[in-house]
Amino acid sequence: MLFDFHTHTTLSDGVLLPMELIRRAIVAGYTALGISDHCSASTMERVTREVKQDCELARRHWDFVALTGVELTHVPAEAIADLAAQAKGFGAEYVVVHGESPVEPVAAGTNLAACRCANVDILAHPGLLSSEAAEEAAANGVFIELTCRQGHCLGNGLVARVAAEAGAKMLVNTDAHAPDDLLSEKFARTVAMGAGLQTEQIERVLVENPIALLSRVGIEL
Repeated sequence: MLFDFHTHTTLSDGVLLPMELIRRAIVAGYTALGISDHCSASTMERVTREVKQDCELARRHWDFVALTGVELTHVPAEAIADLAAQAKGFGAEYVVVHGESPVEPVAAGTNLAACRCANVDILAHPGLLSSEAAEEAAANGVFIELTCRQGHCLGNGLVARVAAEAGAKMLVNTDAHAPDDLLSEKFARTVAMGAGLQTEQIERVLVENPIALLSRVGIEL
């Protein structure tokens, strides 16, 4: 089984239309794909509506689990709760927050605000994740991302350790922007192993936790 909840299309900074990304994921053997284009207050409504049209088309004709998400990107930490609620209101099935990556100037406090928010589902590439944020994620059911993305992945080892110690659930996502970024089961396992996870943890991160996230948004495989 192969899951990925963090991908981008031409609606933000990716190179494929949502429909083509879905098709390529199906051919690559994905079980479920989430599309979570970069969004802020100015773009959420339009992007959510457009992604949802292609996801619904894929579900109807290909019986494939294609999810409509957003990635709240470089927004003020204080606005995350309101924006996440708005995104759900616009029809997003799940909300990703662009975490405090070590290679981008994300506002301080973003990780903690995301992990405290009931409407946030995934904290992406959180970089120097704090124990406090990880504990909030565990308490609120926010999934912590181990990322395949160059640069963002520099924090994976620390993220895995801190999240595990706090009991927070982790996922491996690609942060895909192009077809070559799409995941394989072998590479997903490599990323998890490289983050320092043990065999039993890897099975949870690659299979059990993605199924739990799908259940959280109302989809049972």
